[in-house]
Amino acid sequence: MAIRRAVRAIKRGTFASYGEVARHAGLPGRARLVGQVLRDSGDEPRLPWHRVTAAGGRIAFPPGSKHAREQLARLAREGVSARGNRVVRDTRAHARSLDVMLWKI
Repeated sequence: MAIRRAVRAIKRGTFASYGEVARHAGLPGRARLVGQVLRDSGDEPRLPWHRVTAAGGRIAFPPGSKHAREQLARLAREGVSARGNRVVRDTRAHARSLDVMLWKI
């Protein structure tokens, strides 16, 4: 499925929003569908669900919940920092646009 391919394309140490994933899967405006696909995929091997965030890098799970802690821990292991329940994009390391950085377009 296109959504799973788009999620797998997100490189280690980076993240993309549900909306960005939907757009790159050819489904603009279908961010909620991305969430449904990720929820229904369980812990499918090789699907880096933790690299998908809500808009602005916000973790979509309730702050402090088991799933939020798991997502933040996985992102931290990849070098992604967070402030509270929001991941932070390292602007010094990423001078190129998000599309170029994630999707090589």
